[in-house]
Amino acid sequence: MPNKQRSAFTLIEVLIAIVLLGIILPALYETVLLLRNSNTHLFEHLEKAKKVTQATDTLYLDLLSSDGNISIKKDDFSRVCIENTKNSLYALSVAKVCWVVLKSENTLLRIEGYDYHLPLQGEEKVEVNAVMTQVELFDVYYKKDKILVLLQQKAKDPITFMIQGIEKPKKKKKKKKTLKPKKRPIVPPLENNSTRPPTPSSPPPALT
Repeated sequence: MPNKQRSAFTLIEVLIAIVLLGIILPALYETVLLLRNSNTHLFEHLEKAKKVTQATDTLYLDLLSSDGNISIKKDDFSRVCIENTKNSLYALSVAKVCWVVLKSENTLLRIEGYDYHLPLQGEEKVEVNAVMTQVELFDVYYKKDKILVLLQQKAKDPITFMIQGIEKPKKKKKKKKTLKPKKRPIVPPLENNSTRPPTPSSPPPALT
């Protein structure tokens, strides 16, 4: 007898396929969801790492492009002020840049402007950028021509770098004014204007 060709699946085969799909699809969905969450966390981590890298690069260029006039203070908040730097994010020819760590969430700020003072006054125009939060360590050491920077976020590896060749501006010595001796006026010799007759050398002859 000739073999008869099957034209369709049997009901049992369809039911078996449905059961298998019901088992495979949830596991496949969980795998896709896990991969998606993993990619999201990886993207966020890369974005944070990118921001940290940009921040350290900006700080590096701020210091490298300075004239050496750098002040470091640690009072209510750590701050490093670069009085004159050519590295401007806002197309300034020369800018004053301060890096400040605020107490709220230990936020690291970058403040750029012209000649301003901290704390800021109401009329001073500056650009403020929040660089990173949860900063546990921000120290800058400046000795001779070397600058050492230490930066660390919470639960992150510390970042350190050193810059050489940034000399502190030499203080101009005030020239002592030498007092020149006063010239005494030359007094001309006194002329003999006496009207008295000259004293005779011999007495006059006696009258008889």
